[in-house]
Amino acid sequence: MGQNIFHFKQFSVMQDKCAMKVNTDGVLLGAWASGRGAARILDIGTGTGVIALMMAQQNTGAKITAIDIDENAYLQAKENFAASLWNKNLDAQHIEFQKFSSENKFDIIISNPPYFIQDYKIEDEARNIARHSTALSYNELLEGINRLLSNQGKAFLIIPIFNLPLLQTKAEGLELYLTKLTEVTAVEGKLPYVVLIQLERERREVVKSQLLIQKANAEFTEEYKELTKEYYLKF
Repeated sequence: MGQNIFHFKQFSVMQDKCAMKVNTDGVLLGAWASGRGAARILDIGTGTGVIALMMAQQNTGAKITAIDIDENAYLQAKENFAASLWNKNLDAQHIEFQKFSSENKFDIIISNPPYFIQDYKIEDEARNIARHSTALSYNELLEGINRLLSNQGKAFLIIPIFNLPLLQTKAEGLELYLTKLTEVTAVEGKLPYVVLIQLERERREVVKSQLLIQKANAEFTEEYKELTKEYYLKF
């Protein structure tokens, strides 16, 4: 793997133009979420396009729209889509999510949204937009999901675990309900740092689980390798 390109089993991701590079959280979300059986998928804040490409690998028949507010990210995703096996099914758009509209609803909406609600900003404005919720708040994200998700659709997100109560409360106010949740721990002995969540329009019992990425000896766990083996070359 070079600094400007990340190779997966069925596609490669150029990342020289994009502020946020391929990272564990994005790959976790793409591997954990199920895009199978969906006709239309929306990826919000696509960045390099890695999650959209993972969805395309899962479901070669799906039409996938990937949007980003940052022009360089949009151009990067467009480049990566064009070079992929599924280029005819992937559409990158340079647009704010708040202004995005579609005549048809989406079966799957997926996003690795801005993480930090109230945190210090770094000097790089592109990274600020990608990392902080100044350009897309949880309210705006969830209102958009509610507007664009089909009645039987599912939304998949990865967020910091300490933001879960806030997001869940806001989602339930829009009648979007948490139905699946996986707490993720980076290294054995540490506390969970992010949570993978599934939202649907029907309220039912939440299916909960935990995922450990690395053991104390720095070896990857079998469950993490099993989850990501369709994508990572190392597994």
